[in-house]
Amino acid sequence: MTEQFHSTTILCLKKGDKTIMMADGQASMGSVVVKSNVKKIIKIEKFGVLAGMAGSATDGLILMELTEKKLNQYSGQLVRSVIEMCKDWRTDKYLKHLDATIIVADKNNRITVSGNGGAIESDSNVCAIGSGGNFALAAATALMDIENLDAKETALKAMKIAADLCIHTNHNFIVEEVS
Repeated sequence: MTEQFHSTTILCLKKGDKTIMMADGQASMGSVVVKSNVKKIIKIEKFGVLAGMAGSATDGLILMELTEKKLNQYSGQLVRSVIEMCKDWRTDKYLKHLDATIIVADKNNRITVSGNGGAIESDSNVCAIGSGGNFALAAATALMDIENLDAKETALKAMKIAADLCIHTNHNFIVEEVS
């Protein structure tokens, strides 16, 4: 785990016909919590895309803005837009120094864009980033088979587990969904 991931948990999952992205609200400077209700997820309504960020807030916002620009350029094709954004990230003199990781998702795809500009398309219906990401990922994966839990309930239970285990994750959750 690198320093860039501290103080955030972003979970994204698809269950049934819904894709849910949920984040905690904690922001820290070093070991001090400076805000407890930060919004780390944006919804790009025009394309039905969700994006959540971990790492430097400014850098994450730049990456989400770049993603939206590429979505406009490539008519909402998420995978192609992310690949093109990653090309820019890796080759641009300014962008290659950004210190953030994002998850972008639509109703069919969940893609983690790593801190070095690599794109990893999830081969399951669950992905997560941040200091509590592995806790949220494990909990959500275990809860996915419970039939009477819908997507939002599954994400909420998984995030509660992550927040209980990770000192860098709080219980102030923000949720967005696409269906």
